[in-house]
Amino acid sequence: MKKCLFAGTFDPFTVGHEDTVKKCLAIFDEVVVAVAENKNKACMFSPEEREEMIRKVYEREPRVRVLRWEGAVVRLMEREKISFYVRGVRNAADYEYETADFYASRDLSGDFIELYIPAEQRHLHISSSLVKNAIAFHTPYEDYVPAAVGAYLRGRA
Repeated sequence: MKKCLFAGTFDPFTVGHEDTVKKCLAIFDEVVVAVAENKNKACMFSPEEREEMIRKVYEREPRVRVLRWEGAVVRLMEREKISFYVRGVRNAADYEYETADFYASRDLSGDFIELYIPAEQRHLHISSSLVKNAIAFHTPYEDYVPAAVGAYLRGRA
């Protein structure tokens, strides 16, 4: 069985993230989506809330497994016996960040393959930060998140 890991803070999960998972499902038998802790980011939603939002998106897709992880993602990959680490990239800045992170992770564990999946053009401007700003300023955000995330956020308000 081929499986991959797609990890991020997902604060919140966007349609760009959803599209990356969709592409992973075309390649892999299982996609593990890990809500990772990033100590350098101030999150709007708790890890539990982020995990719950993503679970709602994939509640009818048995090939997607959602979990929370605190620590180096290479340790999660070792624990889960995952060889493929997927990163979504929107622009050159994402690519540079992900490449630097790849080499740092490779120093911890050289036994994985990182795959970059470019964002669709219609999603290039969408980020979790954009969604958080839209929420904070009470402007529309529904087009930027999967329907299940939008319903969760509306129910939370």
